[in-house]
Amino acid sequence: MKNNKLPDFSDRLAAAADAKRAMAARFKPKPTVVAEAIPDRAAIKAAELETVRAARAAEKEAAKLARAQNEEVLRKAKEAAELAALEAKRAERKEWKQGLKQDAQSRRADRLAAYGRLPASAEQYDDA
Repeated sequence: MKNNKLPDFSDRLAAAADAKRAMAARFKPKPTVVAEAIPDRAAIKAAELETVRAARAAEKEAAKLARAQNEEVLRKAKEAAELAALEAKRAERKEWKQGLKQDAQSRRADRLAAYGRLPASAEQYDDA
């Protein structure tokens, strides 16, 4: 069955008003959805850069501390070597002086023995 009903003037006016309202509704501002905070790329990059700089500074400080400790160890080793060399030199000098003293004592004992006046402490050279 065909719908032969023709719209009358009031129906056409109502339809036109509805269409006009629909067109006006399209241009009305819609409630905006507020997005979550948009990440600021510059701030993110600055934070990453600061993190990298802090890491590098920590590495640099650790290297500086290690270098200072290494230098301290080397300095102590050098001081120990110098002290050992000084002690060896002192021991050598002491031996040399002891040798000179013994040589002088033996020459004195020989000289006294040559004159026949051997002291009591030099009796060991009497048999010579």
